[in-house]
Amino acid sequence: MTGQADSEQRAGGATPLLQLAGIVKQFPGCLANDHVDLTILPGEIHALLGENGAGKSTLVKIIYGVLKPDAGEIRWQGQPVVVHNPNHARRLGIGMVFQHFSLFEALTVAENIALGLTDAADRKGLRARIGEIGRAYGLQLDPDKAVHDLSVGERQRIEIVRCLLQKPKLLIMDEPTSVLTPQEVEKLFETLRRLAREGCAILYISHKLEEIRALCERATIMRLGKVVAHCDPRQETARRLAELMIGTELKAASHQGRGGKEGTARLVVKDLSLKSEQQFGTDLRQVNLAVRGGEILGIGGIAGNGQGELMSALSGEMLAPSAEAITIDNVPAGRMGPRERRALGGCFVPEERNGHGAVRDMSLSENAFLSGNVRQMLSRHGIINAAKSAGFADDVIKSFDVRTTGSAAEARSLSGGNLQKFIVGREVKQGPSVLVVSQPTWGVDAGAAAAIHQALIDLASGGAAVVVISQDLDEIFALCDRIAVIAEGRLSQAVPVAEATIEQIGQWMGGGHKTAEYGTGAADATA
Repeated sequence: MTGQADSEQRAGGATPLLQLAGIVKQFPGCLANDHVDLTILPGEIHALLGENGAGKSTLVKIIYGVLKPDAGEIRWQGQPVVVHNPNHARRLGIGMVFQHFSLFEALTVAENIALGLTDAADRKGLRARIGEIGRAYGLQLDPDKAVHDLSVGERQRIEIVRCLLQKPKLLIMDEPTSVLTPQEVEKLFETLRRLAREGCAILYISHKLEEIRALCERATIMRLGKVVAHCDPRQETARRLAELMIGTELKAASHQGRGGKEGTARLVVKDLSLKSEQQFGTDLRQVNLAVRGGEILGIGGIAGNGQGELMSALSGEMLAPSAEAITIDNVPAGRMGPRERRALGGCFVPEERNGHGAVRDMSLSENAFLSGNVRQMLSRHGIINAAKSAGFADDVIKSFDVRTTGSAAEARSLSGGNLQKFIVGREVKQGPSVLVVSQPTWGVDAGAAAAIHQALIDLASGGAAVVVISQDLDEIFALCDRIAVIAEGRLSQAVPVAEATIEQIGQWMGGGHKTAEYGTGAADATA
């Protein structure tokens, strides 16, 4: 490991592109950034690492002008600067691609890009320049194509092209590969490496540590608001990077004691076809699956291929055409709503934690009540048992190491990763017979991800049937017994993990699913 001064010395005395010195940002009850120093050199790919709640998002928002620091100095190309807002950041030469895309589905590629340009003159000849950048950087896009017709990888290209049109000197990437196939990840890396060779610095934020090792030449590691280490990630193992982030030994999830094969089917879906309720959604077509007690079934797929609709159908937010289309422990449940399915033993973790998995303005105790009421009996005669609800929330907080001031804290006060731990814990602690979880570790650090994985493994070991819908193939291969792929609303036949490869599953996710055999009924999953 090397320090900040060492890295600057290696740069041969080149003027840093960006320097942060003593950055402090305080929120009520939380010191988010505690005298943070950061130096980014021209043309380098620099990783910013840290566990959930470490202060990374706050720091990036300060760089991009979304937040103002309480103390400290920002120097841009050697000169002190105050970044007033994102428009000012872009004029300086700072671009940012956020984890969640800010695109309008009904508009074309060119129209979405135009909305992000602050100078009207920039819009002249826009279609031609989109084509030029696409050809130069391997980011081909049809300017006249509507966003709702694009893949997730193509949507990300829009965000990147929009930044490149403004000729950035620093490009900030926040979890850029969370929704991409392995093939799309490699194409993105080729683009970023070329930008770096041309002198554009990349500040790369990700919890995927093997990607960090493959892409980045320097890393700054934060913990509890402070910078705790600098290193060359190429010289470190992923495990070592994770341990630097969390400040302790990383405990990997253990499958010891798993049975996984002897249970009977607890969740069965048979010939489920369902029209999406979303304007640009994906209809489900002849979906079949069966999940035994004691096993974890992984469902891979790129966003927008029907996994949202499948989650809604399994949770009861969308009702199936017939009761028999979905059964939980042999009880026809296709026409039951979420409350009735919870009474049967089902629990559910949706993809979107804000507004769907939790109500941001409610306390953790109130959020615990919302889904835990049925199975935990948190009310009587229509009256909420506040003490029991708080006790349940406290149990989740303690069991899943949720970093918060307590059950009275509002959900909005938690970092994304800590809120995810709370939501997953809330469902797991109810002891379901069937658990369906979508993107269980999205935006979660390595330590928290291992804890969530262990909780899912332990639940399956206790006889529950677990379904994991995820775009993270590494997660699916590490966690699951069998894997299926959803593409264009159809579910492939599930294959044992031992018989699948990441490359094969990635190809299915990217459109090569037509080569896969689709499931023909519940029997295909119970053999």
